[in-house]
Amino acid sequence: MKTIDYPFLLKELQRAAREAGKEVMKIYAKSLDVSYKTDGSPVTLADQAAENVILPVLREIAPQIPIVSEESEVSHTLLAAEQFFLVDPLDGTKEFLKQDGLGSFTVNIALIENKLPTLGIVYAPALGRMFYASTVTGAFEDSDGEPKSITIRDIPASGTVAVTSVSHRDKPTNNWLRDNNISQTTSIGSSLKFCLVACGEADVYPRFGPTMEWDTAAGDAVLRAAGGRVAQPDDSAFEYGKENYRNGPFIAHGNL
Repeated sequence: MKTIDYPFLLKELQRAAREAGKEVMKIYAKSLDVSYKTDGSPVTLADQAAENVILPVLREIAPQIPIVSEESEVSHTLLAAEQFFLVDPLDGTKEFLKQDGLGSFTVNIALIENKLPTLGIVYAPALGRMFYASTVTGAFEDSDGEPKSITIRDIPASGTVAVTSVSHRDKPTNNWLRDNNISQTTSIGSSLKFCLVACGEADVYPRFGPTMEWDTAAGDAVLRAAGGRVAQPDDSAFEYGKENYRNGPFIAHGNL
């Protein structure tokens, strides 16, 4: 495998994510045509503009590492390598299209090594929140030019808080929350759910509906580096490079 300079990669990819975010924000809140991929999910010009920023940077700074990107359908046919990037240029497209002012969409870049996420960038341009992490550096949030280390929290005396999907909360999720006696929930779109657990604003993110690996990898990397864990509901390992890059259910948590 290629030896990774994690601090260098994080620095360059933060810059790329911010530039991609600028392109996204140029389009946000404007009425634009929406096209559809073969799976029927909405794609805006923002997805494509962000990808056009990110992929050239990855090819320049890490040319030997393959890239699997949501908007590059041909990359979905690649067999997973020992090292590969997973890119979601605009996660939370449905939230983006709602134009509800909540801004819960993100730019996501992750590095997978030996089936695990070892580096991740999650940038929410409408909120000005940048999360980044690696197994070497730990996890950080930079919202105002002052990076601060983040970590999962101890469960507060007031009880466990679960973060759930705005658009995809389902009956299995409700059943899991009930079975685990969790009544306090907050909802947000995109990979920010992982980041809220990572920075101690929530404690667990249960997900039973379908996701793809590029939806989860960057946030997963941030959470793991912050001391959290992502596992299948039976507590077995949650890994990457699966067939068709499709995820099964998972529980992402801090000190649960």
